[in-house]
Amino acid sequence: MTELSVRAMTPEEFDSWQDELTAEYAREHVTAGNWTPEEAPDRAREANAVLLPQGMATPGMLFLLGVLADGSPVGRLWISLTHPRGLAGCAYLYDIEVAAGHRGRGLGRALLTAGERAAREHGAQALELNVFGANETARKLYETSGYRVVTQQMRKELPA
Repeated sequence: MTELSVRAMTPEEFDSWQDELTAEYAREHVTAGNWTPEEAPDRAREANAVLLPQGMATPGMLFLLGVLADGSPVGRLWISLTHPRGLAGCAYLYDIEVAAGHRGRGLGRALLTAGERAAREHGAQALELNVFGANETARKLYETSGYRVVTQQMRKELPA
């Protein structure tokens, strides 16, 4: 496995990541058919504001940057040490992303492993996440990393 460690994001890295996260979250919801392209950016910003009312200072959140041994940043993680449904001992992975130029080299798995270790070091006994159905690459990563489906939403489009 590729040697990778994580460190806390700086305020500048956090701000840059928030802009990218909002755009990607909006795209995922549009692709999933949940939001229109027009409303998606505002809804994505609002969703993050609810989860991060104090921004980077929101208690119980880990904002981590994945770095290689030479210090090169290659990805990011956002982990809440408090599960959104209140599951005791279960942290929640809100975001994981490997930078586009570094994909396909095992860094996603290394970043996920580093995030699991960080959550465990903060007292978590489990880590849960959500993955959009169309994100086949992420689904395979999670499945092959030992994650299992615990809830599942399904949808069928009904033609007029």
